[in-house]
Amino acid sequence: MNKKDRQQAIWFTVSGFFMLMTLAVLAAILYSIFKSGAAVISWEFLVDAPRRNMTAGGIMPALVGTFYVSSLTVLIAVPLGITSAIYLNEYARQGTIVRIIRLSIRNLSGVPSIVYGLFGLGLLAATFRLGTSLLTSALTLAIMSLPWVITASEEALKAVPASFREGGLALGATKWQTIRQLVLPNAVPGMATGSILALARAAGETAPIILTGAAFFLPNLPTALSDRFMALPYHLFILSTQHTQIERVRPLAYGTALVLVALVLLLNMAAIIWRYQMRKKQTW
Repeated sequence: MNKKDRQQAIWFTVSGFFMLMTLAVLAAILYSIFKSGAAVISWEFLVDAPRRNMTAGGIMPALVGTFYVSSLTVLIAVPLGITSAIYLNEYARQGTIVRIIRLSIRNLSGVPSIVYGLFGLGLLAATFRLGTSLLTSALTLAIMSLPWVITASEEALKAVPASFREGGLALGATKWQTIRQLVLPNAVPGMATGSILALARAAGETAPIILTGAAFFLPNLPTALSDRFMALPYHLFILSTQHTQIERVRPLAYGTALVLVALVLLLNMAAIIWRYQMRKKQTW
């Protein structure tokens, strides 16, 4: 075995070891959550509202609130993110300004979520007078998700060969017809994956919604965008750290954590399956 082969074998072994370590830690966390939370999961736990100061009952308001705020986040963030990516990649004149915009977008994706929460509270809730509500939380999460959606969508557009654009224009199609009929269908898998992953991240965030609309205890379901709501991440935070009877509600906290983890895993699996199905339809 020569020197290059030895180096390759060493790095392969080291990489495999760290991969196994990461999987082992993940498996231990999931096993702990499943072991402690599975006994709590039942139909009543999923469809009942909290009772007796959240020491009994279920998580239905939190589950529905999470669905509402996540759906609104997608409806706001995905169209804005995709159209922004199309403009930056297909229409904007590439230069210093566009590079600065891209750098800013990538930097925003690393900003702590609590900063977005303070931004939503100060601008949306106070300045725009939207108050602490479902709409304010959704807008805050949408702003937080935008950098992820834009970056993923732009990378998906860049992956489409330039020959598609050249061929469409050579056949007499307009720029928008070329983008809509040739570029976008082949970029959809990457866009969908990025959007769903951004949604999964938004569904599990606590800090932004604490400041902008999530309620401590609200057994009634929200009926308007101006209503406050319960959400799984905040409900889990309260049960784990703020409740006056933490030992008593700890099983409920593990059950809530299991439902939240399962929800995020399902969203990630949906992204993988959707991407696979769409890739089979690609023309390249």
